[in-house]
Amino acid sequence: MPCNYLKEQNRPVAVDELADVVADWDDSAPTDASEQHIQIELEHNHLPKATEVEYIKYKPDSGLVEVQGPPPSFNVITSIARVIEQPAED
Repeated sequence: MPCNYLKEQNRPVAVDELADVVADWDDSAPTDASEQHIQIELEHNHLPKATEVEYIKYKPDSGLVEVQGPPPSFNVITSIARVIEQPAED
């Protein structure tokens, strides 16, 4: 879950780094094309929508995104999602 990754980093994360992480969670082997597709989806769809909540900060001009001051409910939800959506181990 990208939000959980962002929360754990406790710093601004580059969109391309986030795209790499999401691609690694995919069951199939990530390729440059799949990572680029994920990055485009993040930049044009998911991140702009995510900024509708006040604690997701996305700066398109710098390509950085971070979680700042999430409410307790966010922490609970991301913790549960982390358990459910564990990436497959090799």
